[in-house]
Amino acid sequence: MAKGQPDKKFESALEELESVVEQLESGDLSLEDALAAFEKGVGLVKYCNQKLSEVEKKVELLLKDKEGRLQLKLLDSLAGDEEVPVHAAPCN
Repeated sequence: MAKGQPDKKFESALEELESVVEQLESGDLSLEDALAAFEKGVGLVKYCNQKLSEVEKKVELLLKDKEGRLQLKLLDSLAGDEEVPVHAAPCN
């Protein structure tokens, strides 16, 4: 994103990226405008990838334990098999 521009939401950036792609695919842009749109698209892709990486680090997986109870497992802790109990009814 451009410096000094407020932080966008992922969904807004993705919609803007889709619009840029449509403009580029239309073939109606001049070479200069197409290059500017392409540069804007590259910035949006980088922003979206950054946001996805941030979210990926926060993802938690719900898994059943031996008794059928859901256990919350942090994505980073799957290798260490660290579990955080979730108070929920057993799943069938």
